[in-house]
This record gives sequence, structure tokens and C-alpha cells, in this order.
Amino acid sequence: MTSTSTPPGLARFNALEEHAALAALHEVCASTAWARRLLAGRPYATAADLYAAGDAATAGLTAADLDEAMAGHPPIGRPRPGDAASAREQSGMTGASDALRAELLDLNLAYQEKFGHVFLVCATGRTGEQMRDAVKERIGNAPEREREIVRTELGKINRIRLARLVEGDRRTMSTETTASVSTHILDTSAGRPAGGVAVHLHARSGRTAHWQALGGSATDEDGRCRDLPALPEGTTHVRLDFAVEAYFEETAEKQADAQQDAPANRDGGAPVFFPEVAVTFAVVPGEHYHVPLLLNPFGYSVYRGS
Repeated sequence: MTSTSTPPGLARFNALEEHAALAALHEVCASTAWARRLLAGRPYATAADLYAAGDAATAGLTAADLDEAMAGHPPIGRPRPGDAASAREQSGMTGASDALRAELLDLNLAYQEKFGHVFLVCATGRTGEQMRDAVKERIGNAPEREREIVRTELGKINRIRLARLVEGDRRTMSTETTASVSTHILDTSAGRPAGGVAVHLHARSGRTAHWQALGGSATDEDGRCRDLPALPEGTTHVRLDFAVEAYFEETAEKQADAQQDAPANRDGGAPVFFPEVAVTFAVVPGEHYHVPLLLNPFGYSVYRGS
């Protein structure tokens, strides 16, 4: 059953052959029981129906099902090679210091030793420090309490991944009901794209509305974010948060060579004056907004590109 309000991605999911639909659902959640329950519910009239079915399936997972689902998730800070979903969700670890990565590794191992499974958290929109603090906070929980937290976090992750499954086309194409956003970063001090910069996307519907964290990604070697999350219908304002400090810390030596007279090279100061860049702009449905960031250690500029 398909209606005019059915997102194109959902219509495609409804029409998939059973084996292809099952494979797509396994990309969302590694639990076979979860995937088969959602498969049995097709066709879905709206994305909300699919999300509700996903929530119900997550709530109904047995202990063994939950273990199977968790086995599909890598440790925080160590996404498996080729696991694009986890790498995207853990983009807050992009540029994390060696010290933070080592601390997270130790905490992950301690957590696994206590609970017998990987530490699971909805990492979308979280910084590396926030994920570390979450492990520290939860490692003291009783096993029964932690199990329910894991189920809740799994539900959040599944919802985000289902949204990508059925609404992914909105990231690259404008529609009549929402806007779309893309960006790239050019390091003007070095004359090259800035790769590996974490970018987080927020949206709100009205000037007085609260910001909603939609997740994020990281720039590739061309300095581009090619997979920012879709914007919800009704979005009027968008905020892009660029975590640029880690990028400049990693390239400080090259930046010093490129900017011999920069203040940081004369007085030994910080390699970057603006550790974070937040860009807020208004959007209207049906439009695509490409907002590039021109960046150097002591300043930046943005504009609406094409």
C-alpha cells in the first residue's frame, strides 16, 4: 500500500524482494528476530508506522536477541573497516586525541569485562568526550539496569538508521516538503580541502523552537560531507557545527610552515583561535543549501554556494 505521502525511500523498501528487504533491515539491526518482525509488517503506509514497528520490535527482544543485536555494533572509537553506518555515527571521534582514544579503550575493556558485552550508546551527535563520560557514568550500574539502558540506546540507533533507510534520498535532492543541506571545507591557509573534520547538523522549526540534533558526519579527503542527515519537515533554521580544533592540532606543523608570521608561531600560542565554528541559516522547503566554510587558524568565512 503506497500513498502520495509515502516517502520515495519507504516506497522502495516496501517494494523490495524479501531477501533484499531483510538484508537492508540487517544493516539497521543485527537481530534476526527484529528484522523479521519488521519484514512481516510490510507494506508501511508512512515512515512513522515503520518507526513504531521498529520500537515495538526492540521492546520485544529477548536476552538472546539483544545479545545478537549488540554483536553487530563495534566498540566506541573503533568502527570496523567498511562499516559506514558506525563510522558516521561515531564521527564525534574524528580528530580525537591519542589520550582520549586510549582512555576509551581502557573504559570499553573494563565495561565488557563487567557486563560481558560491548558498550552501546547512540553516538550520533555526541563528542568523543561525551561518549567517554557516558561509559564512566554507566559502568557503575547494576547489570539489570544497564541491560534496559542498552535496549533504549539500541532503539535510538535503530530509529536513526531506519530514517536513513527510508529518507536517504532527501539528503541529496530537494523536495517540495523540506530543504536539503551540504557543505565542504577549504583550508585557505594551506590551499587544500580540510579532511576529517567532524560536522554536526541541527534543525529547528521556528525562531523560538528548540534545536534538534540530527546527527553528523565528517569531511572526506576532498573536504566534503556527502551524507548529512535529512532535514525534518517544517524545518526553518539549520545549524552546522564544525569541530575544527582537532583538524588544526593534527596539521599544526604544516600550518606553521605555511604561515611563518602567524601569531601562534611567534609566541607559542594555540594553533587555532576558533576551536569550533557554528553557522546558522534559514531554509525554505524545496531548496538545496550548499554552505561552504573557508577556514584558517585565525578566521573563517561562509557563504551560500551552489
